[in-house]
Amino acid sequence: MLRVLILLLPLLLLPAAVASHPGHGEPFVVVLGVAQDAGHPQAACRKTCCDRAWSDPAARHRVASLGIVDPHSGQRWMIDATPDLPDQLRALADVGPPTARDRVDGVFLTHAHMGHYSGLLHLGREAVGAAGVPVFAMPRMRTFLEKNGPWSQLVTLENIVIEPLDPATPITLTPSLTVQPIVVPHRDEFSETVGFVVRGPTSSVLWLPDIDKWETWDRRIEDLIASVDAAFLDGTFYADGEVGRPMAEIPHPFISESMARFAALPAAERSKIRFVHFNHTNPVLDPESAASKQVQEQGFKLARRGARVAL
Repeated sequence: MLRVLILLLPLLLLPAAVASHPGHGEPFVVVLGVAQDAGHPQAACRKTCCDRAWSDPAARHRVASLGIVDPHSGQRWMIDATPDLPDQLRALADVGPPTARDRVDGVFLTHAHMGHYSGLLHLGREAVGAAGVPVFAMPRMRTFLEKNGPWSQLVTLENIVIEPLDPATPITLTPSLTVQPIVVPHRDEFSETVGFVVRGPTSSVLWLPDIDKWETWDRRIEDLIASVDAAFLDGTFYADGEVGRPMAEIPHPFISESMARFAALPAAERSKIRFVHFNHTNPVLDPESAASKQVQEQGFKLARRGARVAL
């Protein structure tokens, strides 16, 4: 049975502007970040891809995460706990219904790479000191958190309560809102890797920020795209040769490869696709770049922080 536990963050008060948000309405997802695990700019990067972001905070990008908001019940959840968790919790509160305090009703984890779970530390005694936040995890991910410090301390002190995920069983958040994990092939050194399908009363959204090449999967991504209304897909790199090391060691579907594969899809299907999880080297981080314009000219979209999709 899903536990509905509330995290109170006493140090983060809602700004006055949030009071104007309606307290009812249909659920939606909101993009809380679009960058690869290490964010943008990336540590120690002095390349042109990060120059502007170091000097201009407005050009920076938070790590990829998706918020789920149900204005009617006043609940909100997050997919992945990134290094940018403090800012993303505040952003989630800003777009949600008014409440006395910021809160999150649960965190869904995709896998154990640094940008997807390390933000859980902010729930511990050194920071928030949370009480019983549900963290939804696959079996290996659960074991990783329970058996390795400092994550195990979050479990022992009951800052978090780990809830099991099973691809065969959707998690019911509300009577009209479910989240279902989908196992995908990836570099699974410490845990499984999953994407999530979020289904609401009228629409559904796929969140799949990390996967190896489409061809290594035992299912067709096109079929999954057809089954949802919006698909956030791995767009970590734009093309081969983008970073100064063998890219076969860090397999992802290049955006250029994905666009070639999906080129034959009807325009309505291509328009569902929103690439996300951009490495700091990816030229699409600049909305004015030739790469960004090419993506849009071919009928696809790029995820941008703050974008919402109704459920």
